[in-house]
Amino acid sequence: MNLSDKTVERNYIQRYLFLFEEYAQVKQKKHSEYRFLKDFYESHALKRQVFLKFYNRYKNSGFDQEAILPQKRGPKWLSRRPSQYIESCVLKERRKGNNKFEIHQLLLPVLGSLTPSPSGIYTICKRHNLNILNRPMKEIKKKIIKQKAGELGHIDAHHLGKGILAKEPHNKYYLLAVVDSCTRLAWAEVCSNLTSLEVMFATMRCFYRLQDQFGVRFKEILSDNGKEFSGKRATDTMPGHPFERLLTEMQIKHRYTRPYRPQTNGKVERLWRTIEEDLIEGTHFESLEQLKNDLQDYLLYYNYERPHQGINGKSPADFLKNLSAN
Repeated sequence: MNLSDKTVERNYIQRYLFLFEEYAQVKQKKHSEYRFLKDFYESHALKRQVFLKFYNRYKNSGFDQEAILPQKRGPKWLSRRPSQYIESCVLKERRKGNNKFEIHQLLLPVLGSLTPSPSGIYTICKRHNLNILNRPMKEIKKKIIKQKAGELGHIDAHHLGKGILAKEPHNKYYLLAVVDSCTRLAWAEVCSNLTSLEVMFATMRCFYRLQDQFGVRFKEILSDNGKEFSGKRATDTMPGHPFERLLTEMQIKHRYTRPYRPQTNGKVERLWRTIEEDLIEGTHFESLEQLKNDLQDYLLYYNYERPHQGINGKSPADFLKNLSAN
């Protein structure tokens, strides 16, 4: 007969029984080491409120050792599972290929305070075996949000850290990249700082590269709320933000991600991981010129040769060619 291992539970109970005995001795002024309860709590790294909760639970239960074990939170008589209507709304959006954060945002105007959290949405999807998208669901999502090159571009800045250049160990450098949401075509530029003016010129160079080589012209650009991209913090001494002025002049709509939600800009965040793994990690460049040249060579490989899992194993350039042919 297989019995579940109760070692963890026994150790948990024995520890608290020992602490209860120590606590009683301190209360009775009989402890040989601790004079005050404060010393007892600090020595055992205990929080007073948490310890007393378990002590009172043990005492009120008639000294039943099972009462010491952690108990499930919340009401035991009421199920926490959302209604069938809410689950049906979640599953409907999931079958369109939306992730848990997108579903939360889509349902928020409809369900209001009843909208499940992203983790709750994941639980619902997992219960119905929809936590992993199958290929038809992925294709549906592609048709909905990625129909044409240039409809949406993702932009972000990435810190390379000190020591990236062997001859300049104390200088910081950054990358700025633009990624096309549909084709995953990308270009990046090296920046010595993230001032709004430096970012504006780097963005212009990225736009020029993508337009010159692939004919991609963006209608919308999605960025985070960093001061290098956003003019929301502009003062009277800075009436116009260079990056936003650039988008205005080029008639490109500026969209922002939700604060603290890097998933919204996930395509360019994934590009940073790819560049780090393939080009940056374990590498020290002799000069800034070498870094720029190696980055350019890698981006040509990335766009023309490297298979991309998000577009069915095609390179971004091949995906764009097939997209134009259809």
